[in-house]
Amino acid sequence: MHTNEVITLVVLVLISLIFFVLGYFQFKEKGVLLNNAYIYASKEERKQMNKRPHYRQSAVVFVMIGIMFLFNAIEMFFKSGWLYYFSIGLIILLIIYAIVSSIMINRK
Repeated sequence: MHTNEVITLVVLVLISLIFFVLGYFQFKEKGVLLNNAYIYASKEERKQMNKRPHYRQSAVVFVMIGIMFLFNAIEMFFKSGWLYYFSIGLIILLIIYAIVSSIMINRK
């Protein structure tokens, strides 16, 4: 491995860890709610909002993004060639999950 590959590998792992930590805090409902529905809501809407499903949605998304970056790092290390396809599949699942879960939250 060349130096630039090692640096990229380390950066991918660090980004993955950051997303796992964000996901952990969102699962625990600690810290700022990092969800568009909450961010764009008015102060009155935020007070009345049930934050639990939004925390869960954000947590799942952050963990999936962390997994995606981790698989990209593993692919760089092993150079298998097929893990990139797995990451693309994760991205598609992530988009579908975000849309479906937003619809389900808004229905309730």
